[in-house]
Amino acid sequence: MVEQPGDYRWSSYGSNASGVFDPLVRPHSAYVALGTNPEQRCKAYREFVAEAIGEIELDEIRLHLQRQYAFGPNRFRDAIEAQLGRRAGPAKIGRPTKKMSASGAEESAL
Repeated sequence: MVEQPGDYRWSSYGSNASGVFDPLVRPHSAYVALGTNPEQRCKAYREFVAEAIGEIELDEIRLHLQRQYAFGPNRFRDAIEAQLGRRAGPAKIGRPTKKMSASGAEESAL
């Protein structure tokens, strides 16, 4: 989208990294925890954003984006699925398991 995070018009980067006042940005508790004063927080935020994402993780992010899957741990994906009422990750591979009915006959788990 842009070369640098601060180049994106709607990014909160300018506020969080440089301390530029933006009436639309309210500091998140995780941001506030980055330092005891605004200068420390801005510096820590810039360092955090500047950290490179490893090639493997970047490939995973791209794959999930292409497939429109939520990227994160199973707990996160489960929460997203509950909110959306649909799958947010890949379906289980293979045939559905069968369960036994009270009469002993096999039934599809669907």
